[in-house]
This record gives sequence, C-alpha cells and structure tokens, in this order.
Amino acid sequence: MPVPTRGNPTVSNRIRRAASLAAGLALTATALTACGSTSSSAGGGSGSSGGGGQASAGTQTLNVGQISKSVAFFPVYVAQKEGYFTAQHLHVPNPPLLGTGAKVAAALVSGSIDVGAGVMTDAFNLANAGQQPRLVSDLINSYYVDIVVANHFSGPPASASLKQRIAALKGKKIGITGPGSGTQALVDYLFKLDGLDASTQATLVNLGSGNSAAVDALKSHEVDALAFFQPVGQLAEALHVGSIYISPARGDVPGLQGATNGVVYTTAGELSSKKTAIEAFIRAIGQAGRFIHTSSTATLVPVLRAYDTGLSAAVATSLVSVLKSEIPSSPSFNQAGYKAEATVNVVGGLIHSAPKYNTLVASSVIKAALGTQG
Repeated sequence: MPVPTRGNPTVSNRIRRAASLAAGLALTATALTACGSTSSSAGGGSGSSGGGGQASAGTQTLNVGQISKSVAFFPVYVAQKEGYFTAQHLHVPNPPLLGTGAKVAAALVSGSIDVGAGVMTDAFNLANAGQQPRLVSDLINSYYVDIVVANHFSGPPASASLKQRIAALKGKKIGITGPGSGTQALVDYLFKLDGLDASTQATLVNLGSGNSAAVDALKSHEVDALAFFQPVGQLAEALHVGSIYISPARGDVPGLQGATNGVVYTTAGELSSKKTAIEAFIRAIGQAGRFIHTSSTATLVPVLRAYDTGLSAAVATSLVSVLKSEIPSSPSFNQAGYKAEATVNVVGGLIHSAPKYNTLVASSVIKAALGTQG
C-alpha cells in the first residue's frame, strides 16, 4: 500500500523505494551544493564550546552534519561542550540537524559537510551507491530504536511474547523518521521475523526526526505506534501518551543486542584530504565517551538537558543509565556489532548485502588516531 507522508509520498515496493531513495540522494546533493554549506545556524545550537565563531590560527575546521538530537549523537555535543574538539585544535561549527539519514548522506556527497553523524543504514546505502563511505567513529552500540505504542493501541501487553507483539502491529499506522531509515529498518525486520511484509501489511507514516512532532502524532492518533530513536519512547511515557512496546536495546529482539547503530562516517576522498582533522575528531569523541562513562548522574543531567532542551529533569535522569549502557567508552568498532546491524538491514530488505567489515570500517585510521588511548 502507499506510504503516507507529510507531503512526500513514497512507494511500497522495496526495489522501487531503493531507486527512489538513490534518486532523492542525488537531487538533495545537487540542491545542497547549489545552496552552499549548511552550517552552525541550521543546527539550532547543538553546542557552545568549540562551535560557532571562527577557527583560530593553527586550528583545523571540520564540518559535521547529524540527523537529530537522538541519544546517539550526544557524544558529539559533549565533545563540543566540554572543549574536547578545541583541545584537539579542531573547530567544529554547530552541526546542522538535517532530519533524515538520507539528507546527511546527501550533504556529505555534495561536500556541504565533511563527516556525517547518522546510522549504519546510511553508510550501507552509500556503499551500495558506489560512494565509498568510511566509518570513522562508533557512537552507540545498541539498536536504539523503540516501538512505542499510543494509549489507544489495542493489542497484547508489553509482557506478551515478541511474536504476539509483532502480530499486533499488523494493519496499524506506524510513524517512522523517513523511507530507507534505521527506523524503517526495524519495522521491516520485525515484520519479516513474523512472516509479514510491512510495505503491504502496515501503513508507514513519515514524520521526520523531530521528537515533539513524533510524540504529538502519537497523542493526536495520527499514528498508532512509532518506530523512533531514543529518547522519544521515554518522552511519550513521561507525558503519558504512550509506552515502549518493543525495545531491542533492553533485549526484546534476540540478535540485536550490541548492534552498532549510531555512527560517524565520511567518504574515502574526504578521509584522504582531511585525515588529520578526522583523526582529531576521533580522539575528541573518545574523550567524550569516557566523560559519559565516568561522570555522575548529577553531572550528566544538566548536560543532557542543554543538549535537548525538551527533556525534563526526570526524563534526563532516566536516560543516564541508558547512555552508559549504550554509548561506548571508545569510538572503535567491533565486528559482532557490525554483523548484527547488517543483519537487520539485509533481512529487513533495505539492502541486498552489506559491505565487508574491513571495507567499510577505517580501522587503521581509528587506531592511528587513538594510539594508546584505545
């Protein structure tokens, strides 16, 4: 069935959807090139220290774009806020929030940004389009998309078997960030597990990446459920408009534990031309990861609330344990997490095959950047 969107209809057939995504990638890249660089003002204040203003003498500039303010990209904000980029003689303007992984990938291809903070699905799609992406930093080792159901949702409770909960999604309107996204990948994967086809047996509604818009769609009955990145599930529960129904991060979906989902990637060309700046970026992300793991709840809560001003103190507090369990202390990748993520995308039908680990992961660059820091 057709996939309703807010002004952008897509097709349900997977092959046609992939072709449409590739075409959209090229068109968006062309548009971004014509418009010039998307920079700090577009990001809505992703950070302060190290962002905005001009780079000082001897400092390299690296333009970063990211999808949203989901928990996966919190390390980028921490590196900026805590001055880790500055300490590495790196100037990172406030990352623009581009809304979908496809737009981040397009900005990278167009040269509007140097590195993209997105999800593995984006990197897989770029690889299959022949754009030679390279993964340079692991941001989150969890498939941190939750299925969140509205209060009006009719189905078995969250304590029911996974099979029963998946079956209850059949025929429902499910909000996702956009076509070809990691959010769609989870829906497609879950339906496949139960022998179903989400493209014909559910209605996927493209909502963009805004947290409040997703929660509003749930509250207004525009959708029955969401497949959305954390912390949308936590926000829905705090506002009493919905509840987390299926969560790979808490172990609800066998095989997805430890999946490498949120990542930073670039292209082979950018990696070659900006190698020292990217290595500095990797070191700063490593420092951010250690800050997250070693800081107290009292320290992290205000940083979280500065990152996402829509978070209440209670929700931010509840997220601290989530961050510590999902965000790695080192930006290095692992093959088990890579394999789990590849499985979701292949079984879900978003890609036909995943590139080999050593082809996509810039292991030697990460190792050189971290040295003895690991």
